[in-house]
Amino acid sequence: MKIQILGTGCAKCRKLAQNAEEAARELGRPVEVEKVSDIGEIMKYGVMMTPALAVDGEVKFVGKVPSVKDIKAVLG
Repeated sequence: MKIQILGTGCAKCRKLAQNAEEAARELGRPVEVEKVSDIGEIMKYGVMMTPALAVDGEVKFVGKVPSVKDIKAVLG
């Protein structure tokens, strides 16, 4: 499973990355976390607000920092 953190590296983006990594750890799932900071690449996902979180290329959250619980629900 691959999680993409879409954002420019702001505090919210870093928090989203932390929450995503914690959610994966709590689920015991091996994941690869990729940070995408290039605006052109972010726009290819159709994202206009950051931070955003995508799982295996599919955008799940945009413009907010979801909780660990919310991310776990998406990761299943």
